[in-house]
Amino acid sequence: MTTLLPPAPTTPTPGGGTCAAAATPAAAATRRPAVGSVHSWDLSTGVDGPGTRFVTFLSGCPLTCLYCHNPDTWRMRDGKRTTADDVVAEAGKYTRFIAAAGGGATVSGGEPLLQPVFTGELLYRFKHELGLHTALDTSGFLGVRATDALLRDTDLVLLDLKSWDRATYRKVTGRSLDPTLDFARRLAGLGKEVHVRFVLVPGLTDAPDNIAGVAAFSATLGNVSRVDVLPFHKLGEAKWQGLGRPFALHDTPCPTPEQVTSARGVFDAHGLYAV
Repeated sequence: MTTLLPPAPTTPTPGGGTCAAAATPAAAATRRPAVGSVHSWDLSTGVDGPGTRFVTFLSGCPLTCLYCHNPDTWRMRDGKRTTADDVVAEAGKYTRFIAAAGGGATVSGGEPLLQPVFTGELLYRFKHELGLHTALDTSGFLGVRATDALLRDTDLVLLDLKSWDRATYRKVTGRSLDPTLDFARRLAGLGKEVHVRFVLVPGLTDAPDNIAGVAAFSATLGNVSRVDVLPFHKLGEAKWQGLGRPFALHDTPCPTPEQVTSARGVFDAHGLYAV
């Protein structure tokens, strides 16, 4: 059975007629206020996109990364049901500061594309109501859920390429690599700016062929303006313990500065800007 949506709301025009009111993505999809499961929000600098960012962390993620520093975001039901109005109002308190710092707003997680309507609503309103640069932080595994409209309202995609070797990727995340690669190619076709993020884990993702594979693939895309080589750390281990989950990488050492520099050099050698 087909369900018909009610007509779009109208607003008076100066000449006395009416015109269709601008519909946000959520309104167009549901005709209801956008509500999502939100873990938290925060202001950050340097790790969630350029400049100072208002970052909204959504709850729910289909991946179970061994080094995840926010395992408390994995289950959507553990988040707080929050309206987009509340998130946008909070972000609005900082727009002058964010603009002066050359920043913007980032939707992160968890995995924001697990809640694509809510994510699209936030990106739309951050961009069109608050005038902020927008970024989407995603693994790309659920890239098929990102509509073209959502991506039009996304100025930058922070894309996690966790491994090139497929067996390693599945070991790290519990999922397949292919959806992420498909999403990366789609973003390239759209000319969407991408920052690739690669976590360097000794004994897991640091094999030379693995790093070279991520670098070579990223270099073919033509839209990767930056690569962040992120050293593995154990700052989230206490969260794993608090949730009663074993932290599989407890005995894994953090990479040395020399190992990080070497990995960055591989990306540099492929013509990419790596930091």
